[in-house]
Amino acid sequence: MGGGAKLRPVTARPGPGLRVARLVTELTAPAVLVSLLMVTVSWHSSRSAGHGLAWGLLATLFVTGIPFAYIVGGVRRGRLTDHHIGRREQRRVPLLVGLGSVAAGLALLAVLGAPRPLLALAVAGLVGLVVAVSVSHWWKMSIHSAVAAGTLIILVLTFGTQLLVTAPLLGVVGWARVRLRDHTVPQVLAGGVLGAMISGVVFGLLR
Repeated sequence: MGGGAKLRPVTARPGPGLRVARLVTELTAPAVLVSLLMVTVSWHSSRSAGHGLAWGLLATLFVTGIPFAYIVGGVRRGRLTDHHIGRREQRRVPLLVGLGSVAAGLALLAVLGAPRPLLALAVAGLVGLVVAVSVSHWWKMSIHSAVAAGTLIILVLTFGTQLLVTAPLLGVVGWARVRLRDHTVPQVLAGGVLGAMISGVVFGLLR
């Protein structure tokens, strides 16, 4: 097995479910889920809807907006294969950019007096990125699954255990990533477990 074999893209077999898997992957992309989560948590923890929306949008700019803009730019310049960064060896720099952006956003939010749950969410995201940067050096853990599981835990802690009924959706996200051959089952499971643990511990303690 030569080193070049690692760079060949693995194409998912055509057949039933492929389009569904692609749709699920786009709808549950980390940038999508985290953006919605930021606004939701901010709205829930603010004194008014207007304040909540403003805080949420400011947090989203740093947590997902700037990092995703960097990724899109990388794809357009040919440095990255796609906006999901399918190749493990391409993940490190975008993750580091995201780490720096989240850290800067967290500092700004803290100085401006953002709601505590929103700060806790940003810290959880920061810890998650540190773990992702470390793991991506040697293994392609599923960030889709990590973010999806973390999102569920944070929503449960914020709105109540009744939202646990949505837990089967995590299996749908994992299936989509495996169906597209972007991840293996262990990579999906590891991402889900780590995402849930980080969110549960960090957000749970700081909110």
